[in-house]
Amino acid sequence: MSFKISNQTYFKRGVLGTAVVALAGGLALGCSRHAAAQTPESHEASPTAVTGVVKVTREDLFKEVKYLAEFRPHEEVELHAKVSGYVSEIKVDFGDQVKAGELLATLEVPELQADLDHAQAAAQKAAADHANAHLVYTRLRSVNHDHPNLVAQQDLDTATANDQSTAGAMAAAKADTEKYQTLVAYTKITAPFDGVVTRRYADPGALLQAGTSSDTQAKSLLRLSDNYRLRLDFPVTVDYVKDIQVGGAVEVHVDSLGGKKFTGRISRFTREVNEETRKMTTEIEVTNLDLQLMPGMYATVVLKVEKRAGALAIPIEAISPGKTPTVYLVNHDHEIEPRAVTLGLETPDKYEVLSGLQAGDLVIVGNRAALQTGQKVEPKLLPVTLKEGT
Repeated sequence: MSFKISNQTYFKRGVLGTAVVALAGGLALGCSRHAAAQTPESHEASPTAVTGVVKVTREDLFKEVKYLAEFRPHEEVELHAKVSGYVSEIKVDFGDQVKAGELLATLEVPELQADLDHAQAAAQKAAADHANAHLVYTRLRSVNHDHPNLVAQQDLDTATANDQSTAGAMAAAKADTEKYQTLVAYTKITAPFDGVVTRRYADPGALLQAGTSSDTQAKSLLRLSDNYRLRLDFPVTVDYVKDIQVGGAVEVHVDSLGGKKFTGRISRFTREVNEETRKMTTEIEVTNLDLQLMPGMYATVVLKVEKRAGALAIPIEAISPGKTPTVYLVNHDHEIEPRAVTLGLETPDKYEVLSGLQAGDLVIVGNRAALQTGQKVEPKLLPVTLKEGT
């Protein structure tokens, strides 16, 4: 009996299991058909990817090279005494601003004044002697004109000679006087140009030797610098000499003044490349009326070279790495299309495109890993900030 019951039980369980399996299979088939039916609708309803693009434009591209330079005065002189003497007065000290012709110091040379007085007295005597000789000559000539043969020819010749010799003596005495007047004037030392006194070497009472030759070791009195105009020299490497021209604009950065920046113009250059350094000295003149800049300060000169006017330009981020430079552009059908390009000048943020693109093309920038060739995308034009000066 128990055997039958077990067989019946086994049978019933086998029928139930078969039914369950059949039901599960039917549900699975229905689900798969439902999924298959839904797949096309889901694909058509999926949103189009939005990708950032920039427009290929024409710009003025250039490369920037930087040079370290140092400010120096436009003019600078060491003031010496022309004549030997003691400093009797000095009116300025270092840091003082002076004008051209302003009295800076006075020397005491008593013997020069005595020499001048003597020369002036000699000039007065020479003038009186000439006046007397000339009067005698004119009288004898007048008598000889009215009464020929009345005046001996020898007397007339002597009067003529005396007139000429006294005239020469008077001219010599005048020149001697002017010489001593000049020497006395040298005892007053004046500023040759507007500037700033940057050094003071002597005090009142000091004896200064005449600085009449560069070979002498005469002590200087003052150093005067024209700091209202400064020179900024920088060495341009031979590769960029071709880009240098008078009037060309350059940027100047002065870090010691909190990053002060201004535009300068090339004033002159040597037109010769140094054989040892392979560089050419180029100079900018900088107006410095407020004396904010000082000689000895360093500056960075930013020179724009290898200029390309109206060049096709794209951001560096648009280039895909590889043996052949490639960009991905969005064509008129909004599909991604790879395009090989030929590149020219490289700037810090742009490439010059020589071939492969046209102005107005839309190229993709940023991450392109999730994009595929032929994929439909919605281009989003990104703002591009141009470099100053382009």
